[in-house]
Amino acid sequence: MSGTVQNAFICGKTLKKYCNSKKDVYLCTVVLVFNIFVKLIIMTKAEIVNEIAKSVNVDKTTVQAVVDEFTKCVKDSLAKGNPVYIRGFGSFIIKHRAEKAARNITKNTTMTIPAHDVPAFKPAKVFVNVVKK
Repeated sequence: MSGTVQNAFICGKTLKKYCNSKKDVYLCTVVLVFNIFVKLIIMTKAEIVNEIAKSVNVDKTTVQAVVDEFTKCVKDSLAKGNPVYIRGFGSFIIKHRAEKAARNITKNTTMTIPAHDVPAFKPAKVFVNVVKK
């Protein structure tokens, strides 16, 4: 297969790789399989809406409105400092990050990153066990 062009589709773009050895062919194959696997495990909001609409037999616009309102409620609650607990699924919580010193290597300067809060998700044990199986 020396000198042939292998096409691996990555995120809708074509990666052209000249395979001069078996190692290059192997790497192209690994990249292709990995990207197919990643596409299978990542769900977009639209795909979630489609799945729920199919399983519940409700039109997509209604499901879209419910999903949008759910995310809005979670954001509003976290913005107020209140965690959201969903039994069997997990918790949306606020994690506090302490003030820390950081370095800008290119300018060789030290800066301080102030303390701040970040949203986080902690899955429930039931959820973790389902994913492990």
